[in-house]
Amino acid sequence: MADNSATASANESSANQDVPQQVDLDFGVAIERIDSWLDGGIRLLPNLLVALVLLLVFYGLALLVRRLILRQTHTRGRDNLGEVLGGLVKWTVILFGFLLAATIVIPSLKPGDLIAGLGVSSVAIGFAFKDILQNWLAGLLILLRQPFNINDQIEVNGHEGTVQRIETRATIIKTYDGQRIVIPNSDIYTNAVRVFTAHDYRRSQYDVGIGYDDDIDKACELLKAAVAKVAQVEGAPEVQALPWDLAASWVTIRVRWWTHSRRADVTRVHAEVIRIIKLTLDDAGIEMPSENLVCFLREQTEVEDADDETPASRH
Repeated sequence: MADNSATASANESSANQDVPQQVDLDFGVAIERIDSWLDGGIRLLPNLLVALVLLLVFYGLALLVRRLILRQTHTRGRDNLGEVLGGLVKWTVILFGFLLAATIVIPSLKPGDLIAGLGVSSVAIGFAFKDILQNWLAGLLILLRQPFNINDQIEVNGHEGTVQRIETRATIIKTYDGQRIVIPNSDIYTNAVRVFTAHDYRRSQYDVGIGYDDDIDKACELLKAAVAKVAQVEGAPEVQALPWDLAASWVTIRVRWWTHSRRADVTRVHAEVIRIIKLTLDDAGIEMPSENLVCFLREQTEVEDADDETPASRH
């Protein structure tokens, strides 16, 4: 009996030994491994179901919170801010639910370890996506502080147009000639921005030249009265016509008026004011001189010709 057991153990050990350059197909080991996996999965099945339900609950809660934020911001006319904040809160709630679900599936996993791992990962992600995160944060600050709003007309970095949308990465403006400009939010937040429609009214001006022989006071009164009658020119503050400069060939009068701040109104009224100024001065017989250049021609005399002769030529 002892010899038989020794022989069996020897055969088993020889069977378990790996033979070089030969594929060992031991289906029993594979089936045993799969069976252990199935046993582990069946033991974790209740935890998986609870984690899945918890994740679905947090996902629904995230959608509900996002909808509430969108509703509140919509009533205040700040839809862009609601979309950005709603998206941020939504994914924050989903991430928190995922962390809780992970601790249920893997009880040995501690939330503190997950948070510490996320902290290290966030630093690495921050360096990798620095520009994207910078633009996103700048866009959020722009939406919170509201230096300008949707449909405002602004100028930034030489680009001028109407604000169509403020996204998480960039602000989109439409130029007056129908082009779309996409400006990164970080550029807008760190540079000077001119907001033309920040107030309801905007002042425009135009310089007019009259002759030195014309009556300055009369010209100013005529220009004030004529421009004040132009449609869409505001009566308060009133139109101004001020003597502004004594140029080489004319006296400059600066005409100022106020209109609505929209670019279309400013351009339309500006063209009409120039037309009225020209017609008013023509009717009053006031000259609008152009720049005059005076050229002096020197005529050489015989005495000067004699003075220019050299002593050698005289001899």
